[in-house]
Amino acid sequence: MLGDMMGMMGKLKETQQKVEETKKRMNNVLIDEQSSDQLLQVTVTADRQIKKIDIADALLEDKEQLEDYIILTLNKALARASDIYDKEVAAVASQGMPNIPGMDMFK
Repeated sequence: MLGDMMGMMGKLKETQQKVEETKKRMNNVLIDEQSSDQLLQVTVTADRQIKKIDIADALLEDKEQLEDYIILTLNKALARASDIYDKEVAAVASQGMPNIPGMDMFK
């Protein structure tokens, strides 16, 4: 029984380390998103850091339109980033979880 517990604890620690490594890797996963007319393009990382914003000159003439474009496009990019981040971390976490009845929180 004690050996089983020690084995599970070791597996949990290993899984925790893999989850942390996956989170760090998300710093390097880039997501590109653009407005439907391609006048605005943004790049964010999977851990939701904005890396780049490209704005077409045509958008610089209308401040309100530019603000709307930035909000919409960034929200789409950040939603995709969150989805990728959550799926990657959950996949790594669920692979390393010991089979404990009632502890299926990552499924």
